[in-house]
Amino acid sequence: MNRNLKFKDVLVLAFSTMIGWGWVALTGNWVDRGGTIGAVLAFVIGAVLCIFVGLTYCELTPALPYSGGELVFTYKALGYHGAWFSGWMIAFAYIGVAAWEGPALVTAIDYLITIPRYGYLWTIAGFDVYATWLVIPVCVGALLCIINTKGIKTSTIFQAVVTTILAVGGIAFAIISGMNGSIENMKPLFTSANGMFSVVLAVPAMFVGFDVIPQVAEEMNLPLKKIPAAIVASILLAAGWYIMIILASSLAAPNEILGREGLSVVNAVNYAANRPIAGKLIVVTAIMGILSSWNGFIIGATRVLYSMGRAKMLPDFFGKLHKKYHTPGNAIVFIGVITILTPLLGKNSLGWFVDASAFGTVIAYLMVTISFVILRITCKDLPRPFRVKHGMIVGIIAVIISLFFVSLYLPVGNCSLSGVEWVIVGVWVGSGMLFYLLSLPHMKENTRIRENALFCKSPEN
Repeated sequence: MNRNLKFKDVLVLAFSTMIGWGWVALTGNWVDRGGTIGAVLAFVIGAVLCIFVGLTYCELTPALPYSGGELVFTYKALGYHGAWFSGWMIAFAYIGVAAWEGPALVTAIDYLITIPRYGYLWTIAGFDVYATWLVIPVCVGALLCIINTKGIKTSTIFQAVVTTILAVGGIAFAIISGMNGSIENMKPLFTSANGMFSVVLAVPAMFVGFDVIPQVAEEMNLPLKKIPAAIVASILLAAGWYIMIILASSLAAPNEILGREGLSVVNAVNYAANRPIAGKLIVVTAIMGILSSWNGFIIGATRVLYSMGRAKMLPDFFGKLHKKYHTPGNAIVFIGVITILTPLLGKNSLGWFVDASAFGTVIAYLMVTISFVILRITCKDLPRPFRVKHGMIVGIIAVIISLFFVSLYLPVGNCSLSGVEWVIVGVWVGSGMLFYLLSLPHMKENTRIRENALFCKSPEN
């Protein structure tokens, strides 16, 4: 694929993929549970936990700089079977998040201007789905597919534009809060340790996105040693964003305002500015976050599916590049169809896809951190442009953190998936098993083809 991405492109891609819609709706809940300082500390703790996992990516990405990321890392460490499972789960994570961006976008726009309800289709989870509800996500989803088909540079230009608008809106909100807010509004500063840690449990889902960086490794035009800086910087920038929004929201309005029905950040800015237009502008800012996240996860998902297709782990359809633009054209069409169809499930599907895809992400984190430890033992001579200090200690801590993340979503955990969400996970895993079983008869004969594809070697090598 074409190598067009500079350092700033990679950093913007990762940061903007992490900043979606959640900060607008959930900030009031974080402050209510942990208090202002408690919520801030929760994001600091969450960032530190994610950095431990991110450090394993920092070493493995420049050591194995090939499209597919987690797929390539786990193939090197665990072989075909582990890699197949890891690739399929990270694809699920990306597709799941991309799938809910359509319903999130139309929900946000409906807040700005009421979308007419015409063409009743059905009711799902208490929400009436209308044909007019589908127009916006279908059009935007198709547009993003066209942008991605034209190339990574076009995608990153789009990403840079929407991220700039997002940043301007967030900073403007912070300024309004500073000018019109009150320190008294920030009380209580801290509720309890239990309250703070309940916020920590929600933090990992907010940092999903830095792992898109390994997916575009083949499209980077920068020294390998700079990749780790982009990974860590993106996590720190995302943490800074969430902390800024928490402080600005609690400064702008008291808890009873943040906790009102609706979007907590919109409630805060309306209270501080005393002008409804301010809240509308924050929603526009949030829409930019939805678009950047949607685009980022399309990029990540298509690279994983393309890599699996190229390595004969999925049908050849997924491993084809667009003849003109050298992008994963078929994978983009596949993702586009899914993201265009999911609004048919209605507004309440948002939570299903967010939680189910987060489970896929933490499974992939676990596979990568285990692979990091194994490669430190079995591949000591692997060239590592960046080497994590005290790597085995960092790796073991990262594995423990990943296991903790996974446990949260199990039935015994505090963020256990619902029945519907387990069904979504089951359908994805079940369909994956079908592809996996179909690939097994050709596993041995395709070993050389697969390795050449994953590690970008010419066939004669």
